[in-house]
Amino acid sequence: MTINKSSGGDFILVGFSDQPQLEKILFVVVLISYLLTLVGNTAIILVSCLDSALQTPMYYFLTNLSFVDICFSTSIVPQLLWNLHGPAKTITATGCAIQLYVSLALGSTECVLLAVMAFDRYAAVCRPLHYATVMHPRLCQSLAGVAWLSGVGNTLIQGTITLRLPRCGNHKIYHFICEVPAMIKLACVDIHANEVQLFMASLVLLLLPLTLILVSYGYIAQALMRLRSALTWGKALGTCGSHMLVVVLFYGTITAIYIQPNSSYAHSQGKFITLLYTVLIPTLNPLIYTLRNKDVKGALKRLVRKNNNTGKKILSR
Repeated sequence: MTINKSSGGDFILVGFSDQPQLEKILFVVVLISYLLTLVGNTAIILVSCLDSALQTPMYYFLTNLSFVDICFSTSIVPQLLWNLHGPAKTITATGCAIQLYVSLALGSTECVLLAVMAFDRYAAVCRPLHYATVMHPRLCQSLAGVAWLSGVGNTLIQGTITLRLPRCGNHKIYHFICEVPAMIKLACVDIHANEVQLFMASLVLLLLPLTLILVSYGYIAQALMRLRSALTWGKALGTCGSHMLVVVLFYGTITAIYIQPNSSYAHSQGKFITLLYTVLIPTLNPLIYTLRNKDVKGALKRLVRKNNNTGKKILSR
């Protein structure tokens, strides 16, 4: 397929343009996934806000995660759909900068937010009698604030440094999004220092939260081993299982991109892995939390029943 030349300072997102048949399939898959992402995560936010039984620290953080997923997908998917659907593969310099800043901020926020949610699970399982005292509303707001500020701080530093690199007229990005590892490849100067900086930032915002998550679940496992109760194990799995699955999916894909050798980044394998954490995982998160969580399913049923009863009362008047 012929890729349209960029006009002025526009960038060319090469993406999957060398596989036109695959583009048609991806367009349908990505569109369906995006719609499910919007519906599923919006439902979780509404249910968590409207149902008093779900106004707990766990669902406060889950609401933040759902909001992050909606914004994260929206910063990437519309442009991806536009590029998959037509011959034009360009994105304006301003659009590219916005996508870089917003997606990096939200991705970084999700990394820290998942660690905060692991701490919440640790408090629920290992300190059940003091849970309400430990996870009081002010602390929850502070922890969520730290997650958002970490994302904003990271994107302001990394994004600005990346966009200020001289590109000497290079505008062809061998990816479907404006992402730091792909953008620094356009530089016409030695980027070794930038690659080291990217690696160090990845260690801090990927491996540090992941370490905190593993430590939290280590303490949870230790507490459960002491109790040796099948009922307790079942409750713990119900409480932590959804979060553990989301952590495995998100960190398993994003670390493969940001910690992998730079030489393999531009290959199609890297693009497919990026598709997983930018498109598929935000779709799966609400399904995972809904299907594996009795509280959410119960709240959804109560909300639907309440709406049906309200509708019947209006019709009977």
